[in-house]
Amino acid sequence: MKEKLIAKAQELRQHGFTTGEIADELNVSMDTARWLTLQKTTEEKVDAPVDFAINWKSIGGNSTRLSYVSGALSDMALSYGDAETVVGVAVSGVPFATVMADFMEDMTGVDTAIAIFHPHKHRKDADETDDEGAISTNFGTVEGKKVVIVDDVITSGKTMKEAIHTVKDLGGEPICVTVLIDKAGLSEIEGVPVESLIKISRL
Repeated sequence: MKEKLIAKAQELRQHGFTTGEIADELNVSMDTARWLTLQKTTEEKVDAPVDFAINWKSIGGNSTRLSYVSGALSDMALSYGDAETVVGVAVSGVPFATVMADFMEDMTGVDTAIAIFHPHKHRKDADETDDEGAISTNFGTVEGKKVVIVDDVITSGKTMKEAIHTVKDLGGEPICVTVLIDKAGLSEIEGVPVESLIKISRL
């Protein structure tokens, strides 16, 4: 498994993926993505970070299963109130957000928009002091809206924290975060509740 991840990380790097994009594509932490990309380029052996690689292709590769999972995430999110915008964290949160907005609108009768958040780690030209992502202007707005933020996996919570700050800075009110898998075992981020279908706990 490790050799396959190293090979895939190297292939993605050759295609111009940033470390953040590699982390998202392989569902690993940024530290693990860095470690994977360095394995063929350094003589010095570095211990791998403690992490779990998540492969949810059996869900993401099937529209019916993706729909069922999005329905479950919607049901959890609705316990915090009616959302007016569902923000999908690019790239893997976008399919969930799209289906969730549809589910939530059907369940509540509230017109529910979709917005897309592009995290800082996906920007090649971002400097180290700039840690803000951006909401795409091509989709729904978060200004003055009750917002649910969705992604596939939480690894450290850094991307979600960034998304919450961005939504608040734009005048939105994050009511909850939903994810398929929470690798950090978080119950809240920045005072915003976190709901996950699967929570991983290290013993």
